[in-house]
Amino acid sequence: MRFTITGRNIDVTDGLRSAVEEKIGKLERYFKPDTEVLVTLSVEKDRQKIEVTIPVKGNIIRSEQVSSDMYVSIDLVEEIIERQLKKYKTKLVDAKQSGGSASFSQAYMDEEYDDPDEIKIVRTKRFGIKPMDPEEACVQMELLGHSFYVFRNSETDEVNVVYKRKNDTYGLIEPEF
Repeated sequence: MRFTITGRNIDVTDGLRSAVEEKIGKLERYFKPDTEVLVTLSVEKDRQKIEVTIPVKGNIIRSEQVSSDMYVSIDLVEEIIERQLKKYKTKLVDAKQSGGSASFSQAYMDEEYDDPDEIKIVRTKRFGIKPMDPEEACVQMELLGHSFYVFRNSETDEVNVVYKRKNDTYGLIEPEF
């Protein structure tokens, strides 16, 4: 695995670098050796945050964890990513059959996992999509009390999503072609 470790408001010391490489390196058995791992360490007041992004063919494996101690955050993020990998094993097997597992090691693809958290869709909603601008979509989202809102962008005529971020700001997701 190839690590790119950056720091925001924090110096990436040799100790932090080796802790990240050792802990996240445990995930190496799931990936091919040339898989890139992007790690960002940041500090805001007493919040020690680590963000890990692993781009794999057609998908992104990502987790961020916050605690009062960076080493605890590093431990937490490794556990979350490993849990994600086990949870989505079925999807990866399906992707393998269609040729989409190029970033994963053969040992990982062959390994069996129990899936106690099998995903079940228990409700389906249908609704008309009215063209609106992203700001109007945010207002609609707030009125509904939801954390996201799907709408047709009146400026681009594409389906977009607005979502509420942790710091009471908003995000916009647009399709990329």
